[in-house]
Amino acid sequence: MFPPVSIGFLRIGWIDVVDVLLVTVLFYQIYKLLTGSVALRIFLGFLSIYLLYLVVKAAGMELLTTILGQFMSVGVLAGIILFQQEIRRFLLNIGKATSLERVRMFPWRREQQQQRMSVTPFVEAAKSLSSKNTGALIAFQQASDLKFYAESGDLLDAAVSKRLLMSIFNKTSPLHDGAVIVAGGRIKAARCILPVSENPDVPASMGLRHRAAIGLSEVTDSVVLVVSEETGQMSIVRGGEVYRNLSGQDLRSKLNEFLFDAMPRTGAGTTSARSAAEVAA
Repeated sequence: MFPPVSIGFLRIGWIDVVDVLLVTVLFYQIYKLLTGSVALRIFLGFLSIYLLYLVVKAAGMELLTTILGQFMSVGVLAGIILFQQEIRRFLLNIGKATSLERVRMFPWRREQQQQRMSVTPFVEAAKSLSSKNTGALIAFQQASDLKFYAESGDLLDAAVSKRLLMSIFNKTSPLHDGAVIVAGGRIKAARCILPVSENPDVPASMGLRHRAAIGLSEVTDSVVLVVSEETGQMSIVRGGEVYRNLSGQDLRSKLNEFLFDAMPRTGAGTTSARSAAEVAA
């Protein structure tokens, strides 16, 4: 073990160095998680009030210390309420990193899922909708449960078919405005409301469908298929990354890769929200 080093009245050991490094990494991850959102400003406001509390407490200002102390006593509860989406995203990222599915401990579950559902109806429906410039938004449930989002729409629990998907997204259909959620190889619900991404790096060329797809992929591990109503382009969104302007064969390949391959891959042609903004610029 390394002996502690004395600097004036401070004694610094290797445990202290590790402690500081871990805290630095933690704050950096928090900054990355909150950057580009209003939550970052709220966090900086909390931090400023806490630093002010320490200063007035050290200066012996009893009245101001009491007032700020009461505020800080409920700070943890207020932080959980204000940062619930960011905390959910942080825990989801940890869950993704430790997911048993990614280490193939239960490969037979993937085989069962692969046997339950074919991507052909989705590919064929997307191609037909794309040729008619009809918008579509289809979310595929993975490990994260999409029950909350499914309940925001109309529950169907129907078998997957090309004709059904085209009927749902037909511009005259009452179910076309919203997302279709697919779970367990069946269409679970339609006309579902998805969370819209607050990422400022999403280019203006992406409409509300793409923003909703990015938003859902940021808070869950879902794979989302998007057909643009303006351009007819077919895209796949996963983990906040957008794979744009896919052909029918590319769409089939990406769906098979993301839905049925346990290990994540990064292929050529990946466009993140930031890089897409740079291309648009």
